[in-house]
Amino acid sequence: MQIELLKSKIHRATVTDSHVDYEGSLTIDLDLIEMSGMFVYEKILCSNMANGARFETYVIPGERGKKQIVLNGAAAHLGARGDRLTIMSFVRLDMDLASTWQPKVLVLDQLNNIKATRS
Repeated sequence: MQIELLKSKIHRATVTDSHVDYEGSLTIDLDLIEMSGMFVYEKILCSNMANGARFETYVIPGERGKKQIVLNGAAAHLGARGDRLTIMSFVRLDMDLASTWQPKVLVLDQLNNIKATRS
């Protein structure tokens, strides 16, 4: 049997922009993608701390070091610049691995700088 657990989380990411006329996705600074253990095009679940919206989309890379978090396509209607997001990805593991699993977590400040990590 397998169980789905949190793999990676970027907590309190600040939305820097939105583009409703884009085909969809969430743009994330490439440094944050790599440090969180997420992958480009990986499916993610996002929750908006400002309005309670939850949505699924996928990761696309933003410019390294620019601290971008950009809502694209339909997701652009679910948040605004300055909103804080929790961005999560998940993994399926066999039950024997689940008891020792530790997700990679980045906690960001208001400028999308990493202020804490956990794993």
